[in-house]
Amino acid sequence: MNTPLLSVCLITYNHENYIRQAIESVLMQKVNFDWELIIAEDCSTDTTRAIVLEYKEKYPDFIKLILQEKNVGPAKNWKNLIETPKSKYIAYFEGDDYWTDPLKLQKQIDFLEFNPDYVLCFHQVNLLKPNGEIVDDFITKVPENYETIETLARLGNYIHTPSVVFRNIIISFPTEFEQSPMGDYFLYMLLAQDGKLKYLKEKMAIYREGVGIWSAKSEYLRNLNTAYTHALIVSCNHFDNPVSLVLLDRISLFLKAYENQIGKENLNLLNTCTKVNDCIYNYFLNKNKTNLSETIQMKSSKELIKEVLLRIKKRLWNK
Repeated sequence: MNTPLLSVCLITYNHENYIRQAIESVLMQKVNFDWELIIAEDCSTDTTRAIVLEYKEKYPDFIKLILQEKNVGPAKNWKNLIETPKSKYIAYFEGDDYWTDPLKLQKQIDFLEFNPDYVLCFHQVNLLKPNGEIVDDFITKVPENYETIETLARLGNYIHTPSVVFRNIIISFPTEFEQSPMGDYFLYMLLAQDGKLKYLKEKMAIYREGVGIWSAKSEYLRNLNTAYTHALIVSCNHFDNPVSLVLLDRISLFLKAYENQIGKENLNLLNTCTKVNDCIYNYFLNKNKTNLSETIQMKSSKELIKEVLLRIKKRLWNK
């Protein structure tokens, strides 16, 4: 069999209520190229595995399975999946979402084939609310200057996973990639170093709102995971200094918003490298300088700095 032009990568865990619709939305695609479907199943506790095995039996040449022997978690399962294809392009989505346009893949592949300066193509989606209502996307807003890595770094993830087709150009992922709670955003940042992003204003997929692990997290935890992902991206040293500085600024904004909630354990989590360490340290240094200015006005600047540093060390890293 020839190497397929496109690999559809579908990640799933405990999606028994949704996985059939996800797979059927792949099978309905009309394309004029060789392709395959790869499903990574993370040892579900429901009937998800039985369902994907059923489809594998029906389509043995088209469907490939990655069946984890034990639950490895979404990060490792995702990494195993995304590193498997040898194809030129990858389309990725999760087992609780599905596609609605049978020409979705053809449209995106056609664009990428004729526009080599673009590394990723994404599109509008509709949201399926828990009550069954399908509505316009109210979660993300795609900015005007969406194509560049600088915008992606500054504004965060405005790309829904079921909308993505990208060039399979990453030879090896940094070790930090598997640690990231936002593997999709990390992936888009890696890709955006080598080209532009294209947004198609066609609604060709459904994203289930309020279903996934990410949706279930509190606002603080979502923002902590975002800041942690930024810290990991900075730590991997794959990015130019201006991009890293933008990500460090976003970490500082997280600290400003949640400085009264974040504890030593979470601060240690963010402390992925010297650059992030300095960012955290400088934030609290400047913050404490302001807070202490009235109470220790009579002290010398040297004494002031010493007292501030002792307070920061006690809060962040001293046992």
